[in-house]
Amino acid sequence: EGFEAVGHYFIFRNKEMQLSSILIYCCNGQVGKDGQQIARSTHPRKANPMSRIPTPASIENAPAAAQPLLQAVKKQLGSVPNMFRVIANSPAALEGYLGLNGALAKGSLDAKTRERIALAVAEINGCDYCLAAHSYLGKNVAKLEDAELVANRTGTSLDVKADAAVRFATKIVRARGHVSAADVELVKGAGYSDGDVVEIVLHVALNTLTNYVNETVKTVVDFPAVRPAQAA
Repeated sequence: EGFEAVGHYFIFRNKEMQLSSILIYCCNGQVGKDGQQIARSTHPRKANPMSRIPTPASIENAPAAAQPLLQAVKKQLGSVPNMFRVIANSPAALEGYLGLNGALAKGSLDAKTRERIALAVAEINGCDYCLAAHSYLGKNVAKLEDAELVANRTGTSLDVKADAAVRFATKIVRARGHVSAADVELVKGAGYSDGDVVEIVLHVALNTLTNYVNETVKTVVDFPAVRPAQAA
């Protein structure tokens, strides 16, 4: 069950078959909407550095309490990516992460908006793993244009409504939650409901969680790298 720096991607889907915001980069090809392999990556293999804490080599090597959770991930995705393996060092953390992600995947924000937010947050936090993951997902699954991906990484969007959400998410990150009443009214004025505002905040939190985990432990990046602008 080893992983290499090339592979295929699996995407979580919610009950309505909408794409969630997580990109899973696994092994030996790409899969399409029906789960069938559609292409083999030509991204060159690179020597993998070691993460700062162990990445279990298999489900059996993970803590016992995490193994059922990883088995569920494998059943859904076909493989278990490095990020899940690293988080599995704490079964409680893995359970919490999977629960929040699964709940938000059933929310009101569409896949494009979730990817835009993920890119903006990853760029600000300088997360190599998440920025690369969401750059791929944004382009190849959410079908965002290159110019849009660039805008998202600067905290904006070429879509008028989405621009308000991305700018709001960026303000949340930079202000560490201490946004103004005017900031909230501005995003609501762009057409987002009270529930949407809460979900934007939660997506910022979810992406910050993965950014911090991956950067703290230096999770091995197992998909084509995209460097944050601040690190370029």
